[in-house]
Amino acid sequence: MASGAATGADPLTKVVRGLSAASADIEAAAVIDGDGAVMASSLPQATSDAVAAMSSALLGLSERIVDEIGGGGYECTILRGARGYTVLTRVGFEVMLVVVTTSTAKLGMVLLDVQRAAKDVYRVLS
Repeated sequence: MASGAATGADPLTKVVRGLSAASADIEAAAVIDGDGAVMASSLPQATSDAVAAMSSALLGLSERIVDEIGGGGYECTILRGARGYTVLTRVGFEVMLVVVTTSTAKLGMVLLDVQRAAKDVYRVLS
């Protein structure tokens, strides 16, 4: 479900909103299914679906690169832009979590928050 369409009672939406509330450096987050569809999001509605589809493709490529170079198991993809970071991580087999941060974010703390949120998403979906 896209941003704005989710109800406050939806457990995935609570996880996404809780992630943004956990740190002022986290601007938005989304839970995306294996087909690149938004399950819950605090991303701007105008870009939510496009970001979800592109993130799904990027995560697949990232996993293939890690496999190809023998880098062990995939953990996350971190993109750095002039205005902040985007972190992608797999949650279970068919779901991913995308987190958007400010440019001044302390990446180590963000990664801890992402790991916690990924566990919460996994619990909700199990």
